[in-house]
Amino acid sequence: MSNVFIDKSQPRVIVIGAGIGGLTAGALLARKDYSVLVLDQAIVPGGCASTFKRQGFTFDVGATQVAGLEPEGIHHRIFSELEIDLPEATPCDPACAVYLPGEKTPINVWRDQQKWQEERQKQFPGSEPFWQLMATLFNASWEFQGRDPVLPPRNFWDLWQLVQAVRPSTLITAPFTLFTVGDALRLYGLGNDQRLRTFLDLQLKLYSQVNAEETALLYAATALSVSQLPQGLFHLQGSMQVLSDRLVQALERDGGKLLMRHTVEHIQVENGKATAVVIRNQKTGEVWTEAADRVVANVTVQNLVQLLGDKVPSGYKHRVEKLPPASGAFVVYLGVDASAIPPECPPHLQFMYNANGPIGENNSLFVSVSHPGDGRAPDGKATIIASSFVDPTQWWRTQDYEGLKQKYTEEAIARLAQYFYLKPETIVYQEAATPRTFARFTARDRGIVGGIGQRIPTFGPFGFANRTPINHLWLVGDSTHPGEGTAGVSYSALTVVRQIEAELKL
Repeated sequence: MSNVFIDKSQPRVIVIGAGIGGLTAGALLARKDYSVLVLDQAIVPGGCASTFKRQGFTFDVGATQVAGLEPEGIHHRIFSELEIDLPEATPCDPACAVYLPGEKTPINVWRDQQKWQEERQKQFPGSEPFWQLMATLFNASWEFQGRDPVLPPRNFWDLWQLVQAVRPSTLITAPFTLFTVGDALRLYGLGNDQRLRTFLDLQLKLYSQVNAEETALLYAATALSVSQLPQGLFHLQGSMQVLSDRLVQALERDGGKLLMRHTVEHIQVENGKATAVVIRNQKTGEVWTEAADRVVANVTVQNLVQLLGDKVPSGYKHRVEKLPPASGAFVVYLGVDASAIPPECPPHLQFMYNANGPIGENNSLFVSVSHPGDGRAPDGKATIIASSFVDPTQWWRTQDYEGLKQKYTEEAIARLAQYFYLKPETIVYQEAATPRTFARFTARDRGIVGGIGQRIPTFGPFGFANRTPINHLWLVGDSTHPGEGTAGVSYSALTVVRQIEAELKL
């Protein structure tokens, strides 16, 4: 295939994957006049933040809320640089209504800081010193992150960006670098507060993939505070697809090219440098090799190892293989009559059903509900999306995949029916997705979601760098700092663009 790159006079950058991280990197590089080609095997861009339509309903595939739209937030910064309008959105308030086992009254994570403080003091008496520590660490970490440090650093330029971001106020976080949330709870005599720990386990599983005992404290401080003003979580008007659509428009406006239904089968490496990728056109079956000056991979770190084949450095491969098992997701998508939704239903809810069971395996559900007029459902209708973390292994090993899927679907709907009015006459449409579904549509290894668990050995300064051990090859997405979510992967893309720009200017 010829003439893939529109302008061959500029450095050529191939971006593998049109998720939010890949599209952000591609659009920013195209804005800076690099010749950019973005490739993705799916039908529509957006990855886990894309959507699909069924019988008049629009369902968000995975991500259902966005951070970083506030002034100086990461999406605000990137969209300003690209000179495109931010999508219309409404703040999530409460950010989440959390129902603990056997309880009928939720813990509301309010957007207003004072209101949230009053809520947690009522819900968790005696815990305020712990929350004040979290607020102190968050403020210091947020200011530090706002100065664009590179974590973890891999060369002198990276280290210099990190050093420049440090201030005396940053040093308050240093003694807590090796703390987990569990350590902080014990520090304040809250180690045996099971109700508080259950709440933290539920919330942190959403953001860090692991529970309070394992989550790095500095990561948790941000994850648990970002939903309050002046930051906040937002519900996009229309669907999550709006985010990727606008990035695609910016990419193509500035001369970049996006090819969907094109699978990258291999990254070629010569003399320790990424030099080209092998591409397969899914429609025609044509296979060809496309040379590149730089390659950006918006994939999981597990997928990156597979793409490199025998060229992956042994130490890097060993580290990936030794990672604790990643989570998959089971998701139920329901199109319902509006009568199924209780009055004043918040946009996001979290339910836990068994106080003694593990988080996941349908023991808990994170639920997103559409708003009237938000573009996701016809008049008089609504969407309910409910997800649970699962072990992907059983979904690949089972001899009765459809039976297992049906069992999980029925169980999820039965549990949702404890809150929503779900009857045959109110359910208009239903569909379910498993790790095998996510593997097929997003090409993520085994259908895993959410990136790498934010434990001490894998968060921030100890995580996987955007620079890979292969020269001219970068990794963006939820396997890298600062982790999952559209805001996290966008920050990783911004870091990579800065690194490439600095390198090509030398």
